Amino acid sequence: MLRTALMLGLLTGILLVVGYFIAGFAGMTMFLILAFAINFASYWYSDKIVLGMYRAKEIPKNQEPKLHEIVEKISKEMKIPKPKVYLVDMPVLNAFATGRSPKHAAIAVTSGLLKHLEWDEIEGVLSHEFAHIKNRDTLTSTIAATVAGAIAFIAQIAWFSLFFGNRRQGGNALMLPLLLLAPIAATMVQLAISRNREYKADYTGALVSKKPLSLASALGKISKVAENHPIRGNAATSHLFIVNPFKGDAFVNFFSTHPPVEQRIKRLKQISKETS
Repeated sequence: MLRTALMLGLLTGILLVVGYFIAGFAGMTMFLILAFAINFASYWYSDKIVLGMYRAKEIPKNQEPKLHEIVEKISKEMKIPKPKVYLVDMPVLNAFATGRSPKHAAIAVTSGLLKHLEWDEIEGVLSHEFAHIKNRDTLTSTIAATVAGAIAFIAQIAWFSLFFGNRRQGGNALMLPLLLLAPIAATMVQLAISRNREYKADYTGALVSKKPLSLASALGKISKVAENHPIRGNAATSHLFIVNPFKGDAFVNFFSTHPPVEQRIKRLKQISKETS
């Protein structure tokens, strides 16, 4: 958590540096206020935005009793309130958790996941998502993605003003490399946060469910479907899903919000050996 906090601080620091070089201390102050506004909006509304984006509908208990039974079981084991359970009507296999805190959390599963995975595998997947809720990863990842996106957007505006607006002599030499490197640095920090939290959620989920091999099996199936049948949507939300559901080439995959599935499966198999 300390490392994650430091990375979030670094992201905010990059935002402030960009603001300083664009408009001095006034710019730095303006972007500091912007950072607080972005983080506040992310904190309060991220769950509603994401659930609405994928048209998720809450699942009544009598519609999927086995699913609710598993959710209640994991809630008790992790000692957190039972989150609301949503269904995303998609044939692909995937799941995500969202919400600003354990008391205001939601878990969404796709119709494809319920149809094609065994219940032990679904329990492994849900345990992974519960780990994100308990560790407040959904909030952390959302803030990181939002701030990184803001840095990239501001850099684009600055590029436009630098070449087509009033140029300030002397400052341009420093601004050029800054505007080029700041978005890249922000993205790399965001990805480091996301990948770190994914490994942690795999580990916690495997221990809680006591079924690391079931989670490993689920990851393999979900990844295979995601590769062959990627979904359409906002790639900025990829960090929320248990496996990145969006298609990307080798270059895009290098900047993925998730660690390689093969590496995650290897770690889960090692956890199984250590805990058996």
